[in-house]
Amino acid sequence: MKVCYFGSYPEYYPRHRIIKKGLEKHGVEVCEVVDRSHILLRYPKLALKYFKEKNFDVILVGEASNFVQPLALLLKKITNKPLIFDTYVSVYDTNKDRGIYKNINKIFYFLDKINCQFSDIVLQDTKQNLQYFHETFSIPKEKFRVVYIGAEEDVFYPRDCCEDRFNVLFYGTYIPLHGVEYIVKAAKLLPNVKFTLIGRGQTYPKVRRLSKNLNNVIFKDKVPYFQLPKYIERASVCLGIFGGTDKAMRVIPTKIYQSIAMRKPVITGDSPAIKELFEDKKNILLCKMADENSLAEAIELLKEDEKLRNKLSKNSYKLFKKNLTSYHIGKKIKKIIKEVRF
Repeated sequence: MKVCYFGSYPEYYPRHRIIKKGLEKHGVEVCEVVDRSHILLRYPKLALKYFKEKNFDVILVGEASNFVQPLALLLKKITNKPLIFDTYVSVYDTNKDRGIYKNINKIFYFLDKINCQFSDIVLQDTKQNLQYFHETFSIPKEKFRVVYIGAEEDVFYPRDCCEDRFNVLFYGTYIPLHGVEYIVKAAKLLPNVKFTLIGRGQTYPKVRRLSKNLNNVIFKDKVPYFQLPKYIERASVCLGIFGGTDKAMRVIPTKIYQSIAMRKPVITGDSPAIKELFEDKKNILLCKMADENSLAEAIELLKEDEKLRNKLSKNSYKLFKKNLTSYHIGKKIKKIIKEVRF
């Protein structure tokens, strides 16, 4: 079995790395047809690379390739190959969630709809996102398959290292979904707890203004992917998302999978999506979304209760090893490929 992994996705995106590693662990050959050049050059370059590849069974369009998916659909038609689209997120929903590009969001709506409608199978990362795509774009549920993100177990794995002082870690993009402002507000309520916040983005100026005169919050620029584990290993607790937007209710962020793969306790906002895999106070600690008081209470609880921290760490790591490694993700993708190919 051979897969043509197609798109314009960034090389460092974990989703692709996990899927490719997983497929290869199950004996599937993966050839990449990728181009990240200027959008006007991308289509002809991708088409040329595509026609040079031979004897593959299926096209798999990777996450963050929404704008070249129409080309993949055309190539599918020309070469009579089945196509799996890993849409992962909606361009329309993402821009609506961030409140940008409002004037052209109708174009993004139709892009999402067409991309899904003419694919053979569409991958989603949660059941909640599947339901959203079904209701928003009128795509039949039967077209979707849920494949959770997981984490690279050879990059993110337990280390026996933690700072002596209780240390809370957040890393990610400063966007409304993540709700970093609620983390800073919680930090104001917990002056004896150290917070490390890694990243940049849309809400960063607002967050920095909120953190004025705070001595317990350390800000760091975005760090390279392979350096993330050294920050996670030093953390006592890792944080998920707290924004309370509609989209926040439908996703499980990559950072949660990476943190539990390193056997760290995680606090995140309560949502229908998180409950697809996790159970409060068994393998994760939930707080109210968009509520700094609830978040502060959750952090204080874990600070004072080492037994609970250890319980969450142990159980979430067990969940990861049982269902969310690249091996498990690859096994599920291979099964989906067989559905469209054989």
